[in-house]
Amino acid sequence: MKIEFAPLMIPLRRRMQTAAVLQWVFSFIALAQCCLAVFILLSLSDLWFLAALYAVWLYVDRDTPVRGGRRSSWVRGWRVWRHFRDYFPLTLVKTVDLDPKLNYLFGLHPHGVLVAGAFGNFCTKASEFEKLFPGLTPYLLMLPFWFRVPFYRDYIMCGGLVSSDKRSASYLLSRPGGGHAAVLAIGGAPESLEARPGALTLQLLSRKGFIKLAIKHGSPLVPVFSFGENELFNQMPNPQGSVLRGAQERLQKLMGVALPLFHARGVFQYSWGLLPFRKPVCTVVGRPILVSRDPSPTREEVDRVHALYLNGLNQLFEENKESYGIEKHRHLSFI
Repeated sequence: MKIEFAPLMIPLRRRMQTAAVLQWVFSFIALAQCCLAVFILLSLSDLWFLAALYAVWLYVDRDTPVRGGRRSSWVRGWRVWRHFRDYFPLTLVKTVDLDPKLNYLFGLHPHGVLVAGAFGNFCTKASEFEKLFPGLTPYLLMLPFWFRVPFYRDYIMCGGLVSSDKRSASYLLSRPGGGHAAVLAIGGAPESLEARPGALTLQLLSRKGFIKLAIKHGSPLVPVFSFGENELFNQMPNPQGSVLRGAQERLQKLMGVALPLFHARGVFQYSWGLLPFRKPVCTVVGRPILVSRDPSPTREEVDRVHALYLNGLNQLFEENKESYGIEKHRHLSFI
């Protein structure tokens, strides 16, 4: 394989962008393991009492990830996130105003490999979500598994990440006075195994739990589509029935996390590595789908609203696809 090296003379701003994305990729694939290792080493050292104190804190603070988390405006506003945004670049587009007196459930599509668009737009101030949607506070839902990792849990909560446990979403959607937006990647971990350039297949037909949750709280559903998300990484071939796919699915069932074997470019060369490609990602927030509150929705009502959601998401995609480089004859596929 021919290696294409990066030029030596690159503007400093682009090197800063690469460094910002490098630390972000590290935080996704290795920071949790490092935090766990630090905790274990601390427990076995002369400073074991610090680990013991932190363990007590973990117990006392155990419900915070399902009760809105503990965001830090300072962390969300770090300059590094502006460099991160400009690397791709990331943009956030509003199609309609959203009433800040309501709580919303944002359905994010597609999941992609590392949900770069969702992180940059909803977990940092880089895309100015607060200016586009004044009065609304976004919360990106993440697998509960990660909130059990010492130190790492505290860091990710600073960005506004909260557990994807049903209690967590219910807490946000039931807040009096409104102003909360729970952002959920509907396809979840299984969909990340399908994330590769050109992919337009969404795992959505059998996913109705989020619909039921929205109806229970009377929260409008907002379809959100990140154009370009699947273009950021290549992935090792893993067709259904392959040994690799079988191993990935078993891991996903066992731990709740998928393990897509992705690759794209490196730091000093463009041929292979774990950094995403410099491809634009535009996250478009669609029109809200209003639902009537019903604490015990029937299956028929859930199916009806689910159909409305599919139509709303498809309409959002069709209205915007050509603006973001998707050919007119290409359409979403729901499985």
